[in-house]
Amino acid sequence: MHNYTLVLNAGSSSLKFCVFSRPEVEGGYVDSRGELEGIGESPRISAKDANGHVLVDQKFGTAVKDSHEALETVTRWLESRYAGGRVLGVGHRVVHGGLKYTRPTVVTPNVLDDLRRLVPLAPLHEPSNLAGIEAAMQRMPSVPQVACFDTSFHRTQPRVTQLIPLPSEICGTEVQRYGFHGLSYEYIASTLPRTAPEIAGARVIVAHLGNGASMCALKNGQSVDCTFSFTALDGLCMGTRPGAIDPGAILYLFQGKGLSVDTVEKILYEQSGLLGISGISNDMRDLLGSAAQRARLAVDYFVYRAAKEIGAMAAVLGGVEGLVFTAGIGENSPEIRRRICESSAWLGIELDGNANNRNSPRISTPASKISVWVIPTNEELMIARHTASQLGLMVPHT
Repeated sequence: MHNYTLVLNAGSSSLKFCVFSRPEVEGGYVDSRGELEGIGESPRISAKDANGHVLVDQKFGTAVKDSHEALETVTRWLESRYAGGRVLGVGHRVVHGGLKYTRPTVVTPNVLDDLRRLVPLAPLHEPSNLAGIEAAMQRMPSVPQVACFDTSFHRTQPRVTQLIPLPSEICGTEVQRYGFHGLSYEYIASTLPRTAPEIAGARVIVAHLGNGASMCALKNGQSVDCTFSFTALDGLCMGTRPGAIDPGAILYLFQGKGLSVDTVEKILYEQSGLLGISGISNDMRDLLGSAAQRARLAVDYFVYRAAKEIGAMAAVLGGVEGLVFTAGIGENSPEIRRRICESSAWLGIELDGNANNRNSPRISTPASKISVWVIPTNEELMIARHTASQLGLMVPHT
């Protein structure tokens, strides 16, 4: 393989990567995907090919201290696998693009400066995303780097949806609802004409349920509303984030509890949600397997919030024809899907239990007023498409 596009998703403790071979050809495909885990601790690199065969699974005796060393380790492996190959471009997932970056953008030093100003709006993700870009620019200075934003897809929302009802002089041009998980929703919208053509142009609620969880209301394939708001803390209950919470409770943490800003930030981003309620785990699989009362309560709250938001999204859309589950929990937990659908049965949802247990693409009965689907998301392919487009190559399709 001579040419390939590299997709990177840099986190605080991991660097995920995906190689798309021959992206200039219609139907470009994944050649390998993997992850370097344990940045700052005991690192491990693992990767599989398109058929799921293990290409590497190696632990290191010395620490990989930061994103630069992580990328160096990944790059060395890529160079050994794709000897003589050439990286055409690197696509990066970036959580926040603000109002200025409403489409994928080739990164320059000025773009990086703009994105650094958004770090306070996404402190859990943006610093790692930008560190990954900086590392790639240093390691591959002649290769174009393309930033793909999770906020861009939601810029089609009506102005009223994007408002935050604080004094306008305080809000300025920055304090508004942005919405996130846009690359996932964009992929789902792009694949509906093929996977679920009957709802492709209809009113659809997409539930991206994972450690980070949100919902998006789609009309004709465009975002109308999203449960995420100004930051990725709002909306649904998540693994370690609370979702919707009374602002007065935050004020109380400062005024009544005397907690510092850093402490409250840590609570909100790392200690709340499923972990906070259960005191056991942020992993839904652990909670479903536990008999502990607090674990059951955490699951109950997750389902309650999801069903509540489905009702809200249905109201925003003025009706709904389709419901799509995606992401880690949405794609892999028949139990959570069943409970959410049962709580939303008033909308006319009728679940096919056998299809749901098999993780079939369509999990509603023929008589269901709303068709319900399980569609795996593919943010990496979305990023590869955008990167290929920015480079003037033919966009790969599934």
